[in-house]
Amino acid sequence: MRTSDFNFEFPLNLLSYQPTQERDESRLMIIHRKNKNIEHKLFKDLYQYFEEGDTMIFNNTKVFPAKLFGNKEKTEAKIEVFLLRELDIIDRTWDVLVDPARKVRVGNKLNFGSGLTGEVIDNTTSRGRILQLHFNGSHEELIKKIKELGKTPLPKYIKRLPEKSDEKRYQTIYAKIEGSVSAPTAGFHFSKHLLKILEIKGINLVEITLHLGLGSFLPVEVEDISKHKMDSEKCFIEKNVCSIINKTIKQKKRVCVIGTSSMRAIESSVSSSKYLNPFSGWTNKFIFPPYNFSIANSMITNFHMPKSTLIMMTAAFSGYELIMKAYKIAIKEKYRFYSYGDAMLIL
Repeated sequence: MRTSDFNFEFPLNLLSYQPTQERDESRLMIIHRKNKNIEHKLFKDLYQYFEEGDTMIFNNTKVFPAKLFGNKEKTEAKIEVFLLRELDIIDRTWDVLVDPARKVRVGNKLNFGSGLTGEVIDNTTSRGRILQLHFNGSHEELIKKIKELGKTPLPKYIKRLPEKSDEKRYQTIYAKIEGSVSAPTAGFHFSKHLLKILEIKGINLVEITLHLGLGSFLPVEVEDISKHKMDSEKCFIEKNVCSIINKTIKQKKRVCVIGTSSMRAIESSVSSSKYLNPFSGWTNKFIFPPYNFSIANSMITNFHMPKSTLIMMTAAFSGYELIMKAYKIAIKEKYRFYSYGDAMLIL
């Protein structure tokens, strides 16, 4: 398939800039792959579609406050620095994006305040730089200072500055292991109350970890989607989690992944007999049609942007024609799109 196959007319007024007041009050589209039926519910109705012995797979990554705001030495120009990943603990070098990029060159020094400064030591892409941080303290103290000064890395389409409420809402309630610069947004809709209902009903709630970078959200710039390369992201799947999931598969129960990041993680560690293996490492898995999924038979995801790798994965799981039909209906019914938007359950 080609990138243009995943293009569609998208009204910008459906972009979601704020979350719903209550997490589980977002809308939920139910897509039935067998009979092609589509239902409209609220997310809090999710429990009705699962029964005892089913398993849900959550990504427990936690978003790092990765946006720093500083000033260039001498000119005092304001610079936004997006910390993507730490490259070297000893040298304190980071892979970053800068904005405005035209003002940031190799050798420039930036002041973030409170004793934290940085020096640009290399270019990587048009907006990418290698930044060496300077701080009088241990590595632990440096990270603490970054968290103190850093802001929630809201998606680029949200033009407003991060608000205090974003610190909690741009994070799942089960986030535990820090390392993402973008949130696994399909998990935003789960409330404590809904998780409790699922638990009481006897549904297995298991966690994996995949630290999201920006790779999944970068535009696909080639028409032949097989030529697109995903960035690598760190992933961890524990042995006990594999045991629960594999037991569910053997019992022919429902295995539901929460979000595209969870799907990418589990599909990165499949055995030859189509069961899940423990995993600790990096994955650049890119899933697009046609693709045979090995582990999950249901999936929860948000509504994605045209020509994105995320809608490509969703189409691979649901079927291309069905997902494009669902998106037309979502636009007609004014579902909310993207990070703070509504969700779909594909069965």
